[in-house]
Amino acid sequence: MRVEEGFQPVPFVEGNPYSTDPVLPALLKRILPSDVFADVSKDLERFGGEVLTTVRELCKQATPPQLVQYDSWGRRVDELRTSEGWRGLKDVFQREGVVAIPYERKYGEHSRAYAFAKLFISVADSEVIDCPLSMSDGVARVLELIGSPKLKDEIYSRLISRDPAHAYTAGQWMTERPGGSDVSRTETVASPVPGTTSSFGPTYNIDGFKWFSSATDSDVALALARTGSPEDGSRGLSLFLIPVRLPLIRPPGAPRPSALTNNIHIHRLKNKFGTKIVPTAELSIQGAEAYLLGQVNQGVKLITPVLNITRTHSAIGSTAYLRKCLAIATAHSHGRAIRGGKQLLRDTPLHVAELARLHVLYRALVHFVFGSILLLGKTECGAASESESLRLRLLTPAIKAFAADKCVAAMEECMTMLGGEGYMEENGITKLIQDGLVEKIWEGTITVLSLDLVRVVEKSGALDAFLKWANDTLDACPAALAMTLEEPLAFLRKALLALPDAYKAAAHPLVPRPALFLFSHIASSVYLLEHAIWASTTSEPGHEIDAETFKRWVLEGGLDLALENVRRAKSSSQNRTQTDSAIVYGTTGGKVAARL
Repeated sequence: MRVEEGFQPVPFVEGNPYSTDPVLPALLKRILPSDVFADVSKDLERFGGEVLTTVRELCKQATPPQLVQYDSWGRRVDELRTSEGWRGLKDVFQREGVVAIPYERKYGEHSRAYAFAKLFISVADSEVIDCPLSMSDGVARVLELIGSPKLKDEIYSRLISRDPAHAYTAGQWMTERPGGSDVSRTETVASPVPGTTSSFGPTYNIDGFKWFSSATDSDVALALARTGSPEDGSRGLSLFLIPVRLPLIRPPGAPRPSALTNNIHIHRLKNKFGTKIVPTAELSIQGAEAYLLGQVNQGVKLITPVLNITRTHSAIGSTAYLRKCLAIATAHSHGRAIRGGKQLLRDTPLHVAELARLHVLYRALVHFVFGSILLLGKTECGAASESESLRLRLLTPAIKAFAADKCVAAMEECMTMLGGEGYMEENGITKLIQDGLVEKIWEGTITVLSLDLVRVVEKSGALDAFLKWANDTLDACPAALAMTLEEPLAFLRKALLALPDAYKAAAHPLVPRPALFLFSHIASSVYLLEHAIWASTTSEPGHEIDAETFKRWVLEGGLDLALENVRRAKSSSQNRTQTDSAIVYGTTGGKVAARL
């Protein structure tokens, strides 16, 4: 039989990623003023069409980067070659204003939501181009806050430019071999250059080795380097802007020099599990010129805005990857038939029940992430109340950790819903899983982020601010809707009562991780309730589904397990950690030498 003969599978058809999304249009309608929503919605629908055409075509032209370290005469050149598709994607996203929109602030505090919505509908079709864009966003914010006038005029303006011929991208160089996420062991050293002045700021020479530099093709990078003694740990680190190539400002159309022009040697490109199109490298920095940002030895504090922004980008990325996988699985159910070809998957209750479970999770994550984004926009524009700013400090690490954890497993479920076809590379789910896994590591693992949450609670009134907002939202539920949602509302109140106990001082060392999941389940539930109240009050189409989504998420989405895990961790005996070690390493008490 020829392949053209016999049964022919029906390909799934994806719609516009904005207009066909079951969550985003209504969410934006709720959180944006009506005139802003009209403008934004129109642009998102237009861009959604571009994603399905222009952006996807560029993805086909994107190939992994190459590093040519020596020319034919044996001279060190460190030529980093990226593909036409990668460069084209960068151009598209810069023209669309993914970095520019939050700083143009045409819509004030709502500009952040607009920019992230644009990213949300496109990032799953972008070969992780948001890696350099997210860091450019973070570096732009740092320069906006503490950059010298010259840096703002020459570099900040380029980072937020919509003109690809003028625009710069930025990297972020923090990770080193001794510590990973623990920057206190940073080996890179910064030394002031005597007698040298620059309009960009105090000039230093940087010497060190950066083990993981994403987006090595960028024009500038933020880096932490030691200006104090090693004994000072993270308190001896300062923040620097490093030109990746010199001269930093070049005439329009001039070729991009090698990083060697600033004594930066590309040791090798990283061989990663995913994100293979992103040029990630190990860098040997041997006396690079750099400019001090802010005060000496305040680097960790000053780089915080970058982490907050890139963690938000990470949460958007995780949730957006799930968006595309779920759209594919849902579309597939309209065309795939079972029972002798007589019954579509969409008419099969057991299959639809699993799709519904994933859709409930997806809705919870989208509302959770955009709830934090709304506060970020307010904070950057000076429109946030003290309570909102405090809540944002809790939400930022939580959305990153929770989305990364939940989305990868959900994407795997989407893959299985296509059967054998789901395991094929062509449909894109396999690549999204590979790329999405990095979000569980990049910018902090779940364990690291759970400890960040503990520190925020210990050092501020953030938890009290969150609890007040959550209880106020529950109290605002109209009587008729509250009657319908009596059981989930009661259970959510029970969880809220348990949350402060999870963050009591001197908590068990095993509590932070389950406490983060409890907090995230509660916060996402409150955001779903907030939306359900709005939809019910305004009689929005599908408001009954919004109420049902809240109900299912609270009662079936894992809140009960999160409560139980916190209870179990708190009641664990103090020798449980010793028992954990015995299970992992044995009871001999000695170290076993590695054998090859």
